[in-house]
Amino acid sequence: MQNVLRHIPTAARLFLGLAFLVFGLNGFFNFIPMPEHAGGAGAFLGALGAAGYMFPLIKGTEVVVGLMLLSNRAVPLALTILAPVMVNIVLFHAAFEPASLGMPIVLLSAQLYLAWAYRETFAGVLSVRAEPTTPHVATPRHLAST
Repeated sequence: MQNVLRHIPTAARLFLGLAFLVFGLNGFFNFIPMPEHAGGAGAFLGALGAAGYMFPLIKGTEVVVGLMLLSNRAVPLALTILAPVMVNIVLFHAAFEPASLGMPIVLLSAQLYLAWAYRETFAGVLSVRAEPTTPHVATPRHLAST
């Protein structure tokens, strides 16, 4: 059982990374057909598209984060960058298309699990009374001898 449990963070990381890599790339290459969105959802997505830079920014971020997670590089940073994207995905579906909230909840669960798995890494960020680190100032040799 312990052998299986130690692989869960890797499986969650690979699942989340693959999902965001695929959906991010789909934003550029449209290989998965996207459904039409009516009402507020369509207006919201239309406004993001009309801005010109938002979809490339969001989808580019998803691709980069997906690659970071898949390559196991800077995973806590990837999870941090992904957090606002994930919040917007979940809230979009909750507000406009609650019937399609299943996949966002699964992705959010994987992200929250990974944040828990990497909790020691986030300890400093979550410190209530953090203090800046004082930089070490080297004393020049000619002043050290006097």
